[in-house]
Amino acid sequence: MAVNLTEKTAEQLPDIDGIALYTAQAGVKKPEHTDLTLIAVAAGSTVGAVFTTNHFCAAPVHIAKSHLFDEDGVRALIINTGNANAGTGAQGRIDALAVCAAAARQIGCKPNQVLPFSTGVILEPLPADKIIAALPKMQPAFWNEAARA
Repeated sequence: MAVNLTEKTAEQLPDIDGIALYTAQAGVKKPEHTDLTLIAVAAGSTVGAVFTTNHFCAAPVHIAKSHLFDEDGVRALIINTGNANAGTGAQGRIDALAVCAAAARQIGCKPNQVLPFSTGVILEPLPADKIIAALPKMQPAFWNEAARA
């Protein structure tokens, strides 16, 4: 969480119109650990992003860059912890796109309207099946819960 943000002040963070937060336990790295966040964005919203300048980028970075500028606009961010999906080659891209498609089905948009983000261990295949299975189990969350996930 943000520096000096306590549980008490985190509870006071206001909702943002057009943004809905959801979290779930996918078990990407640890069982029974909330490690998945979905941020749903209202249609017509403007979304911006800052990306690494490193020439070695993980599959989710490449996909997020291409989806960000798609004419359909962004409707969701899907974020997992425990696995960076970095250094995973073509399979990493396939897995990240499968997660985008599943998240899109969850909120009712196109897969190219979902930006994937992954953080964690590198050089390990993304357990996309675990993430996809957790999406229907997502629960509404507050900002502090989403940040923790």
